[in-house]
Amino acid sequence: MEALIVQLRRLQETALAELTKISATKDLTNWRVQYLGKKSELNALSKQMGGLRQEERPLFGERVNEVRNALEAAYLERQTALAAAEQALRLAQETIDITLPGRAIGRGAIHPISRVIQEIEDIFLGMGFSIVDGPEIETDHYNFELLNLPKDHPARDMQDTFYLSDELLLRTHTSPMQVRTMERMQGDVPIKVIVPGRVYRRDEDDATHSHQFTQIEGLVVGEGIRMSDLKGTLESFAKALFGPEQRVRLRPSYFPFTEPSAEVDLLCVHCHGEGCRVCKGTGWIEILGAGMVHPRVLDMSGYDSTRYSGFAFGMGPERIAMLRYGISDIRLLYQNDLRFLAQFARA
Repeated sequence: MEALIVQLRRLQETALAELTKISATKDLTNWRVQYLGKKSELNALSKQMGGLRQEERPLFGERVNEVRNALEAAYLERQTALAAAEQALRLAQETIDITLPGRAIGRGAIHPISRVIQEIEDIFLGMGFSIVDGPEIETDHYNFELLNLPKDHPARDMQDTFYLSDELLLRTHTSPMQVRTMERMQGDVPIKVIVPGRVYRRDEDDATHSHQFTQIEGLVVGEGIRMSDLKGTLESFAKALFGPEQRVRLRPSYFPFTEPSAEVDLLCVHCHGEGCRVCKGTGWIEILGAGMVHPRVLDMSGYDSTRYSGFAFGMGPERIAMLRYGISDIRLLYQNDLRFLAQFARA
């Protein structure tokens, strides 16, 4: 038994000496496994108790427990000391120097599309218009039929549609709010509204087209509304948005819900009518579609077309933003590239 007692004493001395060399709490686990684990030398020595005489076993067992208790107490003491030292070091490293200058917070910017929509809204609000909103999931009844586009109308092909069911669809324009507004007004006049919002069409995304984009529809209804009122309104809008030298040009066109209909051009904002690459030498750039509200649309919406008339127009804020800021690819407006968007913090 004397030899075993000597081994226990040496084991204790070695273990304690190794423990004092440990300088990080993460290394304590290996020490604990080596000297106090199931496969440790101390455990192996305790198993030799069976080979001792009956009267020697209690003494040896007591000695084994003393060594185990001493090692566990030393382990806990060392663990506490190292944890306290590491915490003190961490606190020292995390001390804030209040004399250092603060970090600048990066400025955000209004998205170019949102900026253009806000400018257009401000212009029309100043002209006495109201802003209305409507559902993006629309019915075929409002999106097409009440806008003079019955089920078999060939003009439906002009707007390739996302159908959700036979009757529900993602609106292809904000024009349904023409009808909804006239129904809500129940024959009262005047009506002067604009309708900004997202619209959806089954279009291939490229530099000038997107399957989702924004549109601003305008509607005026009253007695004695003429085509000249439409041109005057759009001319005032163009001058407010692009400058007092701006002019508009109307060209005959076709839309099922207006008659007569027109494409509206502006003087090229790049060459001011001189002719350049952007306007393909014409001096004009197409900006929106417009026309007098079709009598059938008025009648179906509860207005007597023999007494009342009106005009409507629709424009794309993306198109205007691309002209305003010289953007050549519409996809840049939707890719959320901070390198692109950061430029508008200074715009």
